[in-house]
Amino acid sequence: MGLAPQRTIADQVFDRLQQQILTLDLPPNSRISETEIARQMGVSRQPVREAFKRLARLGFLWIRPQSGTTVSLISEAAVLRARFIRTALEQHTCRTACAMAGGAGLARLAELIEAQKAAVAAQNRDLFHALDDAFHREICVLAGAGYVWDLINESKAHMDRIRMLSLSASSQQLALKEHIQIFDAITQADAEAAAAAMNRHLSRILVLIEEIKSVNHGWFTDLAP
Repeated sequence: MGLAPQRTIADQVFDRLQQQILTLDLPPNSRISETEIARQMGVSRQPVREAFKRLARLGFLWIRPQSGTTVSLISEAAVLRARFIRTALEQHTCRTACAMAGGAGLARLAELIEAQKAAVAAQNRDLFHALDDAFHREICVLAGAGYVWDLINESKAHMDRIRMLSLSASSQQLALKEHIQIFDAITQADAEAAAAAMNRHLSRILVLIEEIKSVNHGWFTDLAP
């Protein structure tokens, strides 16, 4: 087995900034500078510049030479595109998981459901978000297609900004309920019910966008990144 590639300083800067953007520690329209980020992280400006360029290519930063760098507005087009990709892929992995589900895989999904219940009870938003991702990834693994999650993970970051804005206690409870419906359908090997439950779950973001826009309209743009 080969060794995993070592994370460079630029990778570490990228990871930290992306996480701050996704969790809204750096909300849309926040101004950031290479010099300040380099000072905060104790690194030179070169890896920060590389991280900025990567984030800009993904649509998370706007780099304007004359006016500086700002965190991008949330692109509705990017969110909807990511939702389309996720829905297509995850409905298929749900169907496949129903045909391939074994005891160990189902037990792992059950453990994740119980952990999510505990996170909801503790009102731990960040933990629930991580467990949410783990649940969806485990379905891909159960389907024998763990690599599909890597594809989803690349495209879903714009959805994550919406998810973090919407993870109230009631929203977490609803997401948990939907996860249980998906899990029950997979347990019963009902491929169509599992796919339909996944579609309903991922389609809820369409409602969330409108709810969040009504409060934070200035954070959104109709333009694609």
